[in-house]
Amino acid sequence: MARLMRIGPGSAFKVGLVAYAILGLLIGLVMAGVSALVGPLGGAPGVPDIPAAHMAKLFTGVGAVIILPIVYGLFGGIFAAIGAAIYNLVAGWVGGLEVDIS
Repeated sequence: MARLMRIGPGSAFKVGLVAYAILGLLIGLVMAGVSALVGPLGGAPGVPDIPAAHMAKLFTGVGAVIILPIVYGLFGGIFAAIGAAIYNLVAGWVGGLEVDIS
């Protein structure tokens, strides 16, 4: 059995960044598809314009395909690096994970 004693936070950041950016792209494509289907329905005539609705448009349509991979990627990378640092701390206390590599 091999023992995993340390995970490099930098490499965890890179893996988290790319993995969550791909996830963000997939979710962005779904959001864009839903927006394309529901968008033409629009609001009811005579309903006042809500300023917060303009901000919500950033996460729908083409904006979702651009913004969500960036946001998901950055947060995924940051939290993967934090998770790696926490793992390294705990592994120092309890001895790390035992992994069977063949």
